[in-house]
Amino acid sequence: MKLTKPHWIGISFSSIILVLDLIFFIGDDIFLFLFGIAVAIFFLPFLLAILVESSREREKNEMFLEFSRNLAESVKTGTPISTSINNMKDKNFGSLSPHIKKLANQISLGIPLSRAFETFSIEVESNTIKRAISSIRDAESAGGEIDMILDSVASSVNQIEKLKKERKSAIYSLVVQGYIIFLIFVGIMLIMEFKILPLTSGISSLEGIGSFGGFGSGAVATPEQLARPFLYLLLIQGICAGLTIGKLSEGTIKAGIKHSFVLTFLAFIISTGTKLFLGPPVPAF
Repeated sequence: MKLTKPHWIGISFSSIILVLDLIFFIGDDIFLFLFGIAVAIFFLPFLLAILVESSREREKNEMFLEFSRNLAESVKTGTPISTSINNMKDKNFGSLSPHIKKLANQISLGIPLSRAFETFSIEVESNTIKRAISSIRDAESAGGEIDMILDSVASSVNQIEKLKKERKSAIYSLVVQGYIIFLIFVGIMLIMEFKILPLTSGISSLEGIGSFGGFGSGAVATPEQLARPFLYLLLIQGICAGLTIGKLSEGTIKAGIKHSFVLTFLAFIISTGTKLFLGPPVPAF
């Protein structure tokens, strides 16, 4: 991924916050909170870039559907496919327009239609369009009825996009449930950290737990030390839950990155923010 101006702005702000945090707040309760803010600001531009890329890919698929329909109608009138593409290069197809213009220019320069379509499918970076272009190339090479193939391609792309939208709509309630369940999980972890662990701090059996956890041989683990793994558990759960939600709702692990970012950020901010305002767990005995 090429770093752009927003990326460098995010990196700069996160670096400034991190440096100030290390200089003025290291060892304080607010240190971990500000550290999480810096990390979130660092990754936010990359997340936004992924969201923009996903939105652009959906737009390309929709515009390719329109392009295929127009191309099929033009070919049905008896116009050769290469001429039809040239006639359509000045039409507005959104984010797909530069690629269509390049395709038309390559054909005008005498590049074989099959090779021009191959370059087009590679540069568009859409699996749906790649499969559709592959069918068009095969039909053009075999000398089949290209207008029927184009109609079939347009119908297939339309059906794929419709199924994606239907799946996303049907799975929406599960996505909401996933977020609610995760927030309930965060609440349970906080109750255990601030209510249950302090109650167990006076029990002598904690000495064995402390030794097992690597806090020192024969040393009694404090509630704060025992609470630290809860934060790690929340972060891991947020990452895994987000990837699962993205896979279920949109069919790709990549789509789950945004959910993982949101859930992990929420878990970190809620956990560290609660500790910042309520203070670390205090032994009840």
